[in-house]
Amino acid sequence: MERVDWQQALRRLRWRRRGAWQWPAFVLLTVIDAVLLTELPFYGDGPGGLFPGLLVAGFINLFVVAIVAPLAAVLLRRRRPDLPRIVARDYSGTALLIVAAVGLVVAGLAHRPSAAAADDERRAVLAGVQTYLHAEEPRLLRAIGRTDVIELEPQYFRACVPRDRADRWLCLFVSTDQRPVGLRRDPSETPNTQLRLR
Repeated sequence: MERVDWQQALRRLRWRRRGAWQWPAFVLLTVIDAVLLTELPFYGDGPGGLFPGLLVAGFINLFVVAIVAPLAAVLLRRRRPDLPRIVARDYSGTALLIVAAVGLVVAGLAHRPSAAAADDERRAVLAGVQTYLHAEEPRLLRAIGRTDVIELEPQYFRACVPRDRADRWLCLFVSTDQRPVGLRRDPSETPNTQLRLR
């Protein structure tokens, strides 16, 4: 009959308990990261909602746990050869998940000024369109909330307001590098949705 080394079994159990934080941290930080990506995006307007944010956060955290954590565990075991492989991997994975969450916060805060500037530009475009409609096409003011804006180049936009027919829009070229914004009517009534498809 094989003799059980209780001390070694207890030591392993203690290591496993200490190293069992990676997957609970994965679940918790994926939810936190999804909220961060939605409320404090580091690119554009973010993923576009909590569910897409969960998908993006899950992909990022899965990459950290599956690819980066095993490599970090190898380095950790060089410094701490007493650590079992699984514990080193769990320690590394948990630490890297936290680092990834902090990185999302830092990147989101760094992106905030450019996101605020983009919001300011969009507000300026909509204010210019509204001024134009007041003067030239007052009956379209009811559709101002459905204005579709695309950025053609920095500080140069095409803003389209829907008419009664779905294929006919009032479109304006709007330049935000001046105050008040520069406005020029586009003779084409093609909506921006068709331009995006080209």
